[in-house]
Amino acid sequence: MINLERIKAFTKKTLQDERTGHDYYHGQRVAHLAEKMYLNDNPQAHKSSRLVAIINAAGYLHDTIDEKISAEPKIIIEEIKELLAQSGFEDLEVKDILFTIQHISFSANIEYRHQLPLSGKYVQDADRLESLGAIGIARAFTYGGKHGNLIYDPQIKPVTLTDHDQYRNHEKTTINHFYEKLFNLEKLMNTSAGELEARRRTEYMRDFIKEFMNEWEV
Repeated sequence: MINLERIKAFTKKTLQDERTGHDYYHGQRVAHLAEKMYLNDNPQAHKSSRLVAIINAAGYLHDTIDEKISAEPKIIIEEIKELLAQSGFEDLEVKDILFTIQHISFSANIEYRHQLPLSGKYVQDADRLESLGAIGIARAFTYGGKHGNLIYDPQIKPVTLTDHDQYRNHEKTTINHFYEKLFNLEKLMNTSAGELEARRRTEYMRDFIKEFMNEWEV
Protein backbone atom coordinates (compact mmCIF):
# COMPACT_ATOMS: atom_id res chain seq x y z
CA MET A 1 0.00 0.00 0.00
CA ILE A 2 1.31 3.42 -0.96
CA ASN A 3 1.79 5.96 1.82
CA LEU A 4 1.65 9.50 0.41
CA GLU A 5 1.66 11.03 3.89
CA ARG A 6 5.38 10.25 4.22
CA ILE A 7 6.01 12.07 0.94
CA LYS A 8 3.96 15.09 2.02
CA ALA A 9 5.87 15.27 5.31
CA PHE A 10 9.23 15.04 3.51
CA THR A 11 8.22 17.83 1.12
CA LYS A 12 6.98 20.06 3.92
CA LYS A 13 10.20 19.62 5.88
CA THR A 14 12.49 20.09 2.86
CA LEU A 15 10.74 23.25 1.65
CA GLN A 16 9.91 24.77 5.04
CA ASP A 17 12.18 27.80 4.46
CA GLU A 18 11.20 28.39 0.82
CA ARG A 19 9.87 31.92 0.20
CA THR A 20 9.80 32.33 -3.60
CA GLY A 21 6.60 30.48 -4.52
CA HIS A 22 8.15 27.00 -4.71
CA ASP A 23 7.00 25.95 -1.26
CA TYR A 24 5.00 22.99 0.07
CA TYR A 25 1.68 24.52 -0.96
CA HIS A 26 2.93 24.91 -4.52
CA GLY A 27 3.77 21.19 -4.54
CA GLN A 28 0.36 20.41 -3.10
CA ARG A 29 -1.42 22.44 -5.77
CA VAL A 30 0.65 20.82 -8.52
CA ALA A 31 -0.19 17.34 -7.22
CA HIS A 32 -3.91 18.09 -6.91
CA LEU A 33 -4.14 19.82 -10.30
CA ALA A 34 -2.18 17.09 -12.09
CA GLU A 35 -4.47 14.44 -10.60
CA LYS A 36 -7.58 16.40 -11.54
CA MET A 37 -6.43 16.89 -15.14
CA TYR A 38 -5.47 13.23 -15.53
CA LEU A 39 -8.88 12.08 -14.27
CA ASN A 40 -10.64 14.61 -16.53
CA ASP A 41 -8.75 13.37 -19.59
CA ASN A 42 -9.15 9.70 -18.59
CA PRO A 43 -12.66 9.28 -17.11
CA GLN A 44 -12.20 5.52 -16.99
CA ALA A 45 -9.28 5.88 -14.57
CA HIS A 46 -9.76 5.44 -10.84
CA LYS A 47 -8.66 7.95 -8.21
CA SER A 48 -7.08 5.16 -6.16
CA SER A 49 -4.93 3.82 -9.03
CA ARG A 50 -1.16 3.54 -8.71
CA LEU A 51 -0.69 5.99 -11.60
CA VAL A 52 -2.59 8.64 -9.65
CA ALA A 53 -0.32 7.94 -6.67
CA ILE A 54 2.74 8.36 -8.93
CA ILE A 55 1.34 11.68 -10.17
CA ASN A 56 0.82 12.87 -6.62
CA ALA A 57 4.28 11.81 -5.46
CA ALA A 58 6.00 13.59 -8.34
CA GLY A 59 3.81 16.65 -7.86
CA TYR A 60 4.72 17.02 -4.22
CA LEU A 61 8.42 16.23 -4.67
CA HIS A 62 9.30 18.04 -7.88
CA ASP A 63 10.77 21.20 -6.33
CA THR A 64 12.65 19.51 -3.49
CA ILE A 65 15.59 19.01 -5.89
CA ASP A 66 15.22 22.22 -7.88
CA GLU A 67 18.54 24.01 -8.44
CA LYS A 68 16.98 27.31 -7.37
CA ILE A 69 16.22 25.85 -3.95
CA SER A 70 18.44 22.88 -3.12
CA ALA A 71 22.16 23.28 -2.51
CA GLU A 72 22.65 19.50 -2.65
CA PRO A 73 20.14 18.02 -5.13
CA LYS A 74 22.12 14.78 -5.52
CA ILE A 75 21.85 14.10 -1.81
CA ILE A 76 18.11 14.84 -1.87
CA ILE A 77 17.65 12.48 -4.83
CA GLU A 78 19.17 9.63 -2.84
CA GLU A 79 16.88 10.45 0.08
CA ILE A 80 13.89 10.45 -2.26
CA LYS A 81 14.84 7.03 -3.68
CA GLU A 82 14.76 5.57 -0.19
CA LEU A 83 11.60 7.49 0.70
CA LEU A 84 9.70 6.23 -2.33
CA ALA A 85 10.68 2.62 -1.68
CA GLN A 86 9.63 2.95 1.96
CA SER A 87 6.36 4.54 0.83
CA GLY A 88 5.35 1.49 -1.21
CA PHE A 89 6.44 2.34 -4.75
CA GLU A 90 7.95 -0.35 -6.96
CA ASP A 91 11.32 0.03 -8.70
CA LEU A 92 9.91 1.07 -12.10
CA GLU A 93 7.56 3.53 -10.43
CA VAL A 94 10.46 5.05 -8.52
CA LYS A 95 12.37 5.44 -11.80
CA ASP A 96 9.40 7.21 -13.42
CA ILE A 97 9.03 9.62 -10.51
CA LEU A 98 12.76 10.39 -10.35
CA PHE A 99 12.98 10.90 -14.12
CA THR A 100 10.02 13.27 -14.01
CA ILE A 101 11.28 15.44 -11.17
CA GLN A 102 14.76 15.66 -12.71
CA HIS A 103 13.52 16.62 -16.20
CA ILE A 104 10.35 18.60 -15.54
CA SER A 105 11.67 22.15 -15.27
CA PHE A 106 11.40 24.80 -17.95
CA SER A 107 15.16 25.41 -17.90
CA ALA A 108 15.89 21.71 -18.47
CA ASN A 109 13.80 21.76 -21.64
CA ILE A 110 14.93 24.91 -23.43
CA GLU A 111 17.42 23.21 -25.73
CA TYR A 112 15.90 19.72 -25.77
CA ARG A 113 12.36 18.71 -24.84
CA HIS A 114 12.52 15.62 -22.66
CA GLN A 115 9.92 12.92 -23.23
CA LEU A 116 8.26 12.30 -19.89
CA PRO A 117 6.14 9.32 -18.88
CA LEU A 118 2.37 9.84 -18.92
CA SER A 119 2.35 10.71 -15.22
CA GLY A 120 5.14 13.23 -15.77
CA LYS A 121 3.29 14.96 -18.57
CA TYR A 122 0.43 15.82 -16.23
CA VAL A 123 2.78 16.93 -13.47
CA GLN A 124 4.75 19.12 -15.88
CA ASP A 125 1.55 20.71 -17.19
CA ALA A 126 0.33 21.36 -13.66
CA ASP A 127 3.66 22.87 -12.67
CA ARG A 128 3.59 25.15 -15.69
CA LEU A 129 -0.01 26.13 -15.00
CA GLU A 130 1.19 27.31 -11.58
CA SER A 131 3.23 29.92 -13.51
CA LEU A 132 0.05 31.20 -15.18
CA GLY A 133 -3.10 32.98 -14.02
CA ALA A 134 -3.49 34.85 -10.74
CA ILE A 135 -1.16 32.56 -8.80
CA GLY A 136 1.38 32.74 -11.61
CA ILE A 137 1.39 36.55 -11.44
CA ALA A 138 1.84 36.48 -7.66
CA ARG A 139 4.66 33.94 -7.89
CA ALA A 140 6.44 35.86 -10.65
CA PHE A 141 6.64 39.06 -8.62
CA THR A 142 7.53 37.20 -5.42
CA TYR A 143 10.41 35.43 -7.14
CA GLY A 144 11.57 38.58 -8.92
CA GLY A 145 11.56 40.61 -5.72
CA LYS A 146 13.44 37.93 -3.80
CA HIS A 147 16.17 37.89 -6.45
CA GLY A 148 16.44 41.66 -6.84
CA ASN A 149 14.90 41.92 -10.30
CA LEU A 150 13.32 45.17 -11.42
CA ILE A 151 9.56 45.14 -11.90
CA TYR A 152 9.98 46.76 -15.32
CA ASP A 153 12.42 48.87 -17.27
CA PRO A 154 11.46 49.84 -20.84
CA GLN A 155 15.16 50.07 -21.69
CA ILE A 156 15.66 46.37 -20.96
CA LYS A 157 14.12 44.41 -23.83
CA PRO A 158 12.85 40.81 -23.64
CA VAL A 159 15.18 38.23 -25.16
CA THR A 160 14.67 34.91 -26.90
CA LEU A 161 15.76 32.15 -24.54
CA THR A 162 18.23 29.73 -26.11
CA ASP A 163 19.83 27.72 -23.29
CA HIS A 164 19.88 27.08 -19.56
CA ASP A 165 22.77 29.38 -18.67
CA GLN A 166 21.41 32.33 -20.64
CA TYR A 167 18.00 31.83 -19.02
CA ARG A 168 19.52 31.94 -15.55
CA ASN A 169 22.03 34.75 -16.10
CA HIS A 170 20.64 37.33 -18.54
CA GLU A 171 19.46 40.74 -17.33
CA LYS A 172 15.88 40.32 -16.13
CA THR A 173 12.78 42.26 -15.23
CA THR A 174 9.63 40.57 -13.99
CA ILE A 175 7.50 42.03 -16.78
CA ASN A 176 9.96 40.72 -19.37
CA HIS A 177 9.57 37.27 -17.80
CA PHE A 178 5.99 37.23 -19.05
CA TYR A 179 7.18 37.72 -22.64
CA GLU A 180 10.27 35.52 -22.41
CA LYS A 181 8.62 32.53 -20.73
CA LEU A 182 5.11 32.74 -19.33
CA PHE A 183 3.20 33.65 -22.48
CA ASN A 184 4.96 30.77 -24.29
CA LEU A 185 3.91 28.02 -21.87
CA GLU A 186 0.46 27.65 -23.39
CA LYS A 187 1.86 26.04 -26.53
CA LEU A 188 4.13 23.70 -24.56
CA MET A 189 1.35 21.80 -22.79
CA ASN A 190 1.35 18.01 -23.09
CA THR A 191 -2.29 17.23 -22.35
CA SER A 192 -5.77 18.25 -23.44
CA ALA A 193 -6.74 19.39 -19.96
CA GLY A 194 -3.49 21.35 -19.67
CA GLU A 195 -4.05 23.13 -22.98
CA LEU A 196 -7.55 24.19 -21.99
CA GLU A 197 -6.55 25.57 -18.60
CA ALA A 198 -3.40 27.22 -19.97
CA ARG A 199 -5.47 29.12 -22.51
CA ARG A 200 -7.76 30.46 -19.79
CA ARG A 201 -4.95 31.46 -17.42
CA THR A 202 -2.84 33.03 -20.16
CA GLU A 203 -5.74 35.21 -21.25
CA TYR A 204 -6.06 36.43 -17.67
CA MET A 205 -2.35 37.29 -17.59
CA ARG A 206 -2.49 39.14 -20.89
CA ASP A 207 -5.27 41.30 -19.48
CA PHE A 208 -3.10 42.00 -16.44
CA ILE A 209 -0.10 43.02 -18.56
CA LYS A 210 -2.31 45.21 -20.74
CA GLU A 211 -3.58 47.01 -17.63
CA PHE A 212 -0.03 47.25 -16.21
CA MET A 213 1.21 48.93 -19.38
CA ASN A 214 -1.75 51.32 -19.44
CA GLU A 215 -0.99 52.40 -15.89
CA TRP A 216 2.77 52.65 -16.60
CA GLU A 217 2.12 55.13 -19.41
CA VAL A 218 -0.06 57.47 -17.30
